[in-house]
Amino acid sequence: MDTKAKDVSMQMAEDARQTEWENVSFTAEVFKGNFRWDLLHPFPAQSPEDKKIGDDYIEKIRPVVEKAIDPWKIDEEGEYPPEALDALAAAGLFGMKIPKEYGGLGFSVTNYGRVLGFLGGYCATTVAYVSAHQSIGVPQPLKEFGTEEQKRKYLPRLAKGEISAFALTEPGVGSDPARMITTATPSADGKYYTLNGDKLWCTNVTDPKTTLIAVLARTPDKVLPNGKSLPQISCFVVETAWPGVERVRRSRFMGLRGLANGVLTFKDVRVPAENLIGKPGEGLKIALATLNVGRLGIPAAAIGGGMAMVEDAKWWTSTRQQWGQPIGKHQAVAKMISGYMAQLFAMKAMVQVACAFADHKNADIRLEAAAAKYWCSETLWKMYDDYLQVRGGRGYERATSLYERGDRPTSIEMAMRDSRINRIFEGSSQVMHLIMAREALDTHFKLMMPILQPKPGQKVSKGEAAMKAAGFYATWLPKLYVPFGGGGLDAPHLDAKNRKHLAWTAKTSKVLARRLFGTMAKFGPKLETEQVILGNFVDIGVDLFVMGATLSYANHLVALNPADKSPLELADLFCNEARRRIDGNFGAVKGNFNRLYGKVAGLLMEGKLDWLATGAINPIPPAYRDWQKNDYEHPAAGAAKPRVEEPKEAA
Repeated sequence: MDTKAKDVSMQMAEDARQTEWENVSFTAEVFKGNFRWDLLHPFPAQSPEDKKIGDDYIEKIRPVVEKAIDPWKIDEEGEYPPEALDALAAAGLFGMKIPKEYGGLGFSVTNYGRVLGFLGGYCATTVAYVSAHQSIGVPQPLKEFGTEEQKRKYLPRLAKGEISAFALTEPGVGSDPARMITTATPSADGKYYTLNGDKLWCTNVTDPKTTLIAVLARTPDKVLPNGKSLPQISCFVVETAWPGVERVRRSRFMGLRGLANGVLTFKDVRVPAENLIGKPGEGLKIALATLNVGRLGIPAAAIGGGMAMVEDAKWWTSTRQQWGQPIGKHQAVAKMISGYMAQLFAMKAMVQVACAFADHKNADIRLEAAAAKYWCSETLWKMYDDYLQVRGGRGYERATSLYERGDRPTSIEMAMRDSRINRIFEGSSQVMHLIMAREALDTHFKLMMPILQPKPGQKVSKGEAAMKAAGFYATWLPKLYVPFGGGGLDAPHLDAKNRKHLAWTAKTSKVLARRLFGTMAKFGPKLETEQVILGNFVDIGVDLFVMGATLSYANHLVALNPADKSPLELADLFCNEARRRIDGNFGAVKGNFNRLYGKVAGLLMEGKLDWLATGAINPIPPAYRDWQKNDYEHPAAGAAKPRVEEPKEAA
């Protein structure tokens, strides 16, 4: 293990993350054993006035979307029609999150999410265009960190329909920005930066209508007090029309086949200093802050994707006959399809809560946004997989093929391919685990790291830090062992079963905090290497958040319509399944074989498992078989290789 490189990466990540919690976080409190029901109840429903804005806009764009976009044709041909983008721009879809004073619609986060959900049920590629432009593209970082001059220069252009992109990933760099090699070198007079490097998988960037890109690049290192240097990442607005900006190649994927995603290169691009967003070295901070709200786009769209299959599921399970009765009457099918409905219900509850937190600014949503992105992307994939199984061969067959032979088409096959990327986009599920684990442990890190791993020049001595930690734990730990009495959990419209789930959720939050603290005490600083155990704890915390949101949502809906008890049934089913998952994760923390994963992976990497594949035929096309060599060279590989020398390691 390269300890030095790892330490640099960790320090950069720590410097970039928001260190203080300006507002309370429901999920962060859950990890500390404090189930803040008051943040979820009463359910933070959208106001009637804001809801009407969203309702009216969705009805306005419905005929536009249905006329301009043919998702099956886009999937078949792999091209997104430019006239469709023109229609979307004319309807204002590219200015939803841009404030009205800059020509946008100024939508709330909730209404923006509702529109993405509407689009997500119809065409996932359209969601990718709109979301990549507004959730992580130029508008969001400019709104949060841009100067007034930058906003007035660029936001009106983007609101009118010019498209933006976000450039972070590189051919050799994923979630480890310390290895970034794209550089932005300041000129001697400080008037501009010279940008050189390559970026990979930039969504929207190969479309001619994309004119602006938020680019992250290395600027001169920061010299620390101890004389060592720390790489700095900065963020710039770059225009695609500038000399030296080249859209090299479009990438093709298993799903989202109309996606304008590809490789971008910069060769001696002169970027005016006034195009720097924020301050030098704040690029990662800007990227993380952008993603805090931007990550809500994927779960919002996932709701629409889940809703799109409900009508077909109702028809199929009630009309398809097997052994003398509809297949929905068979328990094996009922399990899958009822789980789908309960998970969709929970998804709607979770995302509405997270969007409300973002709109009201009364809670810190770092954990909630990450949890929503992680849980909804994983859950939607499971829902689709189950429904394809229920549909059988007609689920695996393409919609166009079904239609052409006279059968009722379903887009579940395309939906599965399109949704698979959600578990990778904007931080993979594994990265979400690590991000949430770090935030969940924040209180303990602040107290314990000055003792376990003191930094040179830290403000408090180890003795002072120990006294502070002892004072905190002396009052905090005993509270975790006080039996939960159920006080403060007002939910008058829940039935007895769901009130028991609510009490169990609050009680289990205390158990989670105790087990997490005990595990941290056991492993100390080495806990960061126990990624599977951390993942188990994160999954428990996320399920507790979703359970709380679901129960509050059910209580809210029954209050609105007491005659309809279906929300109670959905909440009960979801909570029962979540409790089983939570028990399983607690068990996996207590007893596991995680060390064996490393051993077997090591055998593979060392070549000791080659015998497993003896005699196999590699499915790589014949023309590409020279790529099987580890040291391959190929004429097309230049577009996926660094164009600049890798910078020297930080001292």
